[in-house]
Parts: sequence; structure tokens; C-alpha cells
Amino acid sequence: MFIVDRSAAIIRPKVEFLNWLNQLPGNDVVLTLEDIRTDCTVLMVPEAAEPEDAIAYIDEISEKIFSMELASWVADDTLWPQKRNLKMFWDWFDVEIHLGVMDSVSDEIHNTPTDHGYH
Repeated sequence: MFIVDRSAAIIRPKVEFLNWLNQLPGNDVVLTLEDIRTDCTVLMVPEAAEPEDAIAYIDEISEKIFSMELASWVADDTLWPQKRNLKMFWDWFDVEIHLGVMDSVSDEIHNTPTDHGYH
């Protein structure tokens, strides 16, 4: 096992995100909160001594995270909420911080950039 000089943040959609998804035009499948809160995005963030440090970083990149999360469900950005802000991010997502990150694999990590910050 190897200690990684990062912390982790799990991004979990909340009911506001679910409501947006379920009202999209052409959506014939009604999703549940359980459906959208499984297999959530995990971000490595700068190593933090306190959860508040990681939350401050999430605040800084919240616009990118918001876009990434919307794009992972709906490619057409004209259907996305247009007036997104930090308050809306926190209304739409829970963020679970984990200060310690361990790597159980001895192989080197290879970073691959994502298109436009989306996964």
C-alpha cells in the first residue's frame, strides 16, 4: 500500500439534480435518487489536513464539476440549467470528503486528460 498525497471528494447528486433529470424533454424513464447516487464521481483533490480545506477547493472548481456532472447525463448543453452558481452547486450536490487516500496498486498511475473537463 502507498500513501497518496491527495484527498478525495465523492460528488453525489441530490434531489434537485434528480428533478432536473426527470423533467427533461423526451425522458421516458423516471429515475430515483438511489439510481443517480450510485457509482458517483470520485475526485482526487489536493491533500487536505481538514475537510474545510478540501471543501474550499471544491468551491473553486465547482463550475467545472457542475458541467462535468451535467455532461455525464446529458450531452446537449442547451438543456442544462443556464444560470449555475456556487449556491446552486451545493443545492444540487452532496460532497463527501476523505482526507486520506491509499493506493493498493504498485503500478504507476497514468493521467489521461478528459475532453472539456468531462468524464
